[in-house]
Amino acid sequence: MNFLKFDHIGLSVADLDSQVAWYTMALNLRATNSFEVEQLNLRGCFLVDDQGLVIELLERKGSEPGLQAESPAAALLTRGYGHIALRVDDTQNAFDNLIIAGATAISAPQPAPEQGVSFAFVADPEGNLIEILDRKEPVK
Repeated sequence: MNFLKFDHIGLSVADLDSQVAWYTMALNLRATNSFEVEQLNLRGCFLVDDQGLVIELLERKGSEPGLQAESPAAALLTRGYGHIALRVDDTQNAFDNLIIAGATAISAPQPAPEQGVSFAFVADPEGNLIEILDRKEPVK
């Protein structure tokens, strides 16, 4: 089986409306394709940009918080998805803008283990970890 490319990230949230507002403002995404699945008491919305980034936010009544790690290292003590990572042109600028937009600083921009790359972590308003990094080329 060949996979063509990564399609989207799905993120379960407690408050769809506030998370849509935050992600669209903080990451300059636009909301599209809102939907409801009544039998699951589920609402969702896709957030997109012009370069192919797609985040699907999903709100299901009765959901409970999952991993709420205070750091990337702590997140690695729980198996499963620990964070999303977004490539940016300037890690410091993106970090600063996300903090201004209401993200919580987790780790300030610093050199990555990969030479020539810097990275930082923030948490969205519900505590989901977001890594930002300035890798210039795709991982090979």
